Amino acid sequence: MLNVVHIDEKLFYITRTQQTFYLTPDEIEPHREIQSKRFVPKFMFMCAVARPIFSSKGEMVFDGKIGIFPFTHEVATQRSSKHRKRGEPQTKPIQSVTKVHTRDMIVHKILPTIRSKWPPHLSKTVFIQQDNAKPYILDDDEVFREVATLDRFSFHLVQQPPNSPDMNVLDLGFFRSIQWLQHQKSAYNYAQLINTVSAAFNNLHPNALKYVWIILQACKVEVIKKLGGID
Repeated sequence: MLNVVHIDEKLFYITRTQQTFYLTPDEIEPHREIQSKRFVPKFMFMCAVARPIFSSKGEMVFDGKIGIFPFTHEVATQRSSKHRKRGEPQTKPIQSVTKVHTRDMIVHKILPTIRSKWPPHLSKTVFIQQDNAKPYILDDDEVFREVATLDRFSFHLVQQPPNSPDMNVLDLGFFRSIQWLQHQKSAYNYAQLINTVSAAFNNLHPNALKYVWIILQACKVEVIKKLGGID
């Protein structure tokens, strides 16, 4: 699995609606206000990771972290405020991610980042595994195929087997690790949310990703024991 990249999307919220704190008797209970408890501001991100590589001495050769990218678009500010003037560009989340957005994310952000970070000793034939969600493009997409063979790379999009247990390292634990770090810092707007999620992704130790790949390997062994069954 050294030439496999897993991609998936996930919603990250500015804050949790419920959170547990352990306080000493003289500490004040934390308090936070948002406009609506039912509609907490959120951002959709797409994350891409590969298997980390370590040398025989335990030194990290490749951390496996390709990148995490928000689905955003720029809009002009409708009215002036203390934060920005009217007409200034403002970053907003894309509320409904479609196949057009996914194609643009893979072609213009995922593939160039893989090319720049990919270890030179690994195979340049790279398989990008995704799930079967409708917004994802297939391997025969014309726009994707035009850039899939640039710079001596050969990229291929592969789908998870339908109706199978989740075989994506991001869903098996890596997203949860990012969230754990993200919620240690408060974000009060979309720009801060992007920064906290990106910082959590970058600061997460590569060992966390290594262990999730081991979990994936164990899950595949159990599937083989059940002869491909989902039980």
